[in-house]
Formats: sequence, C-alpha cells, structure tokens
Amino acid sequence: MRKNSRYLPLGVVVVILAIISLSMVFTQDGHAPKLENKPLPAFSLQRLDTSGTADESLLTGKWQLLNVWASWCAVCKSEHAFLLQLAQQHEVSIVGLNYRDNRQAAMRELNQSGNPYQAVLYDPKGAFALDLGVYGTPESYLIDSTGTIRYRYLGALDEKVWQREFVPVIKTLQQEEQANG
Repeated sequence: MRKNSRYLPLGVVVVILAIISLSMVFTQDGHAPKLENKPLPAFSLQRLDTSGTADESLLTGKWQLLNVWASWCAVCKSEHAFLLQLAQQHEVSIVGLNYRDNRQAAMRELNQSGNPYQAVLYDPKGAFALDLGVYGTPESYLIDSTGTIRYRYLGALDEKVWQREFVPVIKTLQQEEQANG
C-alpha cells in the first residue's frame, strides 16, 4: 500500500495538468476555440476520385460546408445520412475533406453509403487538416464566399445541431450577401 501511495501526488498533478490542457483547448460549450473570420489556409490537394487537384478556389464564390471525415470514423458514419439529406435538399454545397484515410476504403464507403459531397479533397497525411486545426473527425466548417471560415463545429451533424448552430450563421451570411448586392 505504501509503494502505491507515493505515486498519488504525481497522479494528482497529471490529472490537474490534463484538466488545464483541456480547458485551454475547449470552450465552456464544448466547442473548439472560435476560428471565425479567418481565411482558409492555402492548399493544393488531390481529389479523392483522382480527377485532378483542387486548391482554395474550390471553397470560394459561394458559402459552403467543408466536412472533415474518414471511412474509419464511426461517428462520421452516424452523420452521413444527415449530410445526404442536406445535399438532397440543396440547402448547402458540401465539400468533403477525407482525412488520414486509405483512398480505396474512402471510395468504397462513398459508393456504398452515397456521396453527399460536391467534391472530396484527399488529405492522406492530414497536412491540410493540421493547417485548419482539425482535432479529429468529424468536423465541419462553414466557409463564406470569400473563403473565410465563418463557423466551426466539432462532432457529428444532425438536424438539431444544424438548426441550432448553422442556420443562424447561414441567415447572417445570406443577409450580408443581399446587403452587398
């Protein structure tokens, strides 16, 4: 018993440091620190379907949703039906960022489950995701027509999250577009 008790102070310090680290990473509402109003980092990535490359111009010209996903991500699979619904309703153009994945596995996943994406960027080493500050999958970024990140959400999207988190931002974007003519 005495041998184990000498490690107790070390354990307490580790727990306290973990709590402090997490509190610095996440805000009180469980979301990552706000990245709003920051431009997307420059990138040039191959498309998942190997039809060429794409750069940041893919995410300019209209507001879009950038969704970070992977075939190995179970939570991504849970949000997939909602992404298909969004795409079918034409509420938003969705671009996928396939993160640290096997190309064949990702293609197979989209072929089996359906493809909600207008385009899918392939980021096998996670370099672009790292530039974005991705913590994990899934994550979604609402990008305005200038390529500026307007909102970021960590976790799976569903109807409640969409209505609560994204719709108000989209309404603001639409009002700004109308005002700017």
